Amino acid sequence: MTTKRKHGLAFWALQGPGWLLLIYLIYAQGISAFGYELGVAMGTQEPAEVITEVGAAFWYGFALGDLLMYIPILCVGLIGHLRGKHWGRIALAAAIGITVYWPVVSLAALVDARDAAGWKVSSEMPYWVVCLLIASWGLWGLWSVMRESQQMHGDVWGVN
Repeated sequence: MTTKRKHGLAFWALQGPGWLLLIYLIYAQGISAFGYELGVAMGTQEPAEVITEVGAAFWYGFALGDLLMYIPILCVGLIGHLRGKHWGRIALAAAIGITVYWPVVSLAALVDARDAAGWKVSSEMPYWVVCLLIASWGLWGLWSVMRESQQMHGDVWGVN
């Protein structure tokens, strides 16, 4: 006898945007890790003329890190979470932690580089909108995964 698991809105609010984020990361970051100039040509990365050589190196570092770590952890987490596996929630929580972290770093660098020689970002607004939306979803996602674990396994914090 098998039972079919019903998934609520929170489950799909993690899965849907999570898969969209994964696709975006593969396209925008994964491809750029093989050649930053390819990302510039595709419009997913800023050229060094706009963000300086150091800025381009910084963004390339994120692209490579995303390809080697973030993308695989997010993929494994989404698959495991979809299958209802405990390891999936752990991997998804790890990936969502990265999802909160990188927008904060990106916005801090954006603000700190405003007066740097050679920094010519014409509009910060797209960065602020995208990064704040992603970080907010990530914070909610961490809370949701922890709540889900607590509902399935009891006290995940070890307090009770």
